[in-house]
Amino acid sequence: MMDRRGWGLRLVTLGALLALGGCQTWLSRPLVDDARCADVSAEIYFQPDSADLGPDAQQLIQAAADQAQGCTVTRVDVLGLADAPGSSSTNLTLPQARAEAVTAALAAARLPAAQFHIQAAGDAGAVTQDGQAQPMRRRVDIVLRLAASG
Repeated sequence: MMDRRGWGLRLVTLGALLALGGCQTWLSRPLVDDARCADVSAEIYFQPDSADLGPDAQQLIQAAADQAQGCTVTRVDVLGLADAPGSSSTNLTLPQARAEAVTAALAAARLPAAQFHIQAAGDAGAVTQDGQAQPMRRRVDIVLRLAASG
């Protein structure tokens, strides 16, 4: 027959084992997410009727690629946009050419291998509901979807 002290010792031991078991699970997860592998977004602007990347755009693309170093790039979203002026066909082909120029520049900047999702929205959404042209639509929006390597 076990006395009260024996039961108390068993309960304390059981509690300690449960607590340590929970600590093992807690310790196996990272304490802090790797913030340097957070998604990177950038807007690359172009001159009217041009798909040429200027020096500022090249620097921005290089900085985005540099930030992705050491991370796993799960996907790259590239969206080409256009202003409202011009024909619809031009406003679709020009953003596609801009998106392809940015994609090539990212590859040249040694962005870690990734799946690219390239789209050209053209002039869709370039005019507000009240008929006003959206400013600064001559651009490509990029989002580098990053995850910690491991």
